[in-house]
Amino acid sequence: MKNLSDITAVILAGGLGTRLRPVIGDRPKVLAEVGGRPFIAYLLDQLAAVRVRKVVLCTGFMSQQVKGALGENFGSMSLCYSEEPIALGTAGALRLALPLLKSDVVLVMNGDSFCETNLKAFYLVHRLREAKATILVREVPDTSRFGWIEIENDGRISGFIEKHKTNGPGWINAGIYLIHRPLLETISPDRMVSLEKDIFPSWIGKGLYGFRCQGQFLDIGTPESYLAAQQGSLSERVL
Repeated sequence: MKNLSDITAVILAGGLGTRLRPVIGDRPKVLAEVGGRPFIAYLLDQLAAVRVRKVVLCTGFMSQQVKGALGENFGSMSLCYSEEPIALGTAGALRLALPLLKSDVVLVMNGDSFCETNLKAFYLVHRLREAKATILVREVPDTSRFGWIEIENDGRISGFIEKHKTNGPGWINAGIYLIHRPLLETISPDRMVSLEKDIFPSWIGKGLYGFRCQGQFLDIGTPESYLAAQQGSLSERVL
């Protein structure tokens, strides 16, 4: 598989968005409006730009709103849905969607963050390293809200430090991953499992790499970060 057009992409779109509820009302977090469009539309634009043809949306909270807003197509991309019957976490949601993931490598995106990056270069480096999983990482001035990733000169990830246990500048998880399907098969099904807390740390030393990126990064996980995404200059530059 040499082209991103052959890859199945997944967007993790099942978050409750509890902290955003006072700001966005009774809707899923991925449908929060930025620049007059649902936030998830910008992620779909990013995938369409590299000619991805199939996207699986892992939905949970208010899943019918997501499906109603997006339908079964976005431009030339086909959309399908994997709905969690109960909250399963980011890894559990991926495991549930496994029957819909047909490519050997899967491109995964968090539905509540956006990072400006060259997805083709991301995929090329992943292949050249013969990595089993690659996390897009972005340097930020303060890691306390996100947690810190320890990454070696050759790109291997050697550790994760939880948020609130570190501060100052460092590399964070930017919410985009390339993962080989056989690794996803090792995730325990039908239980709540987190990629960030449970799975990625267990993959250290097993072909887990980071891909450094300097592009603009934003997330809409808190009212403050959502407000930043709403600012016109930022929206025009990044999205």
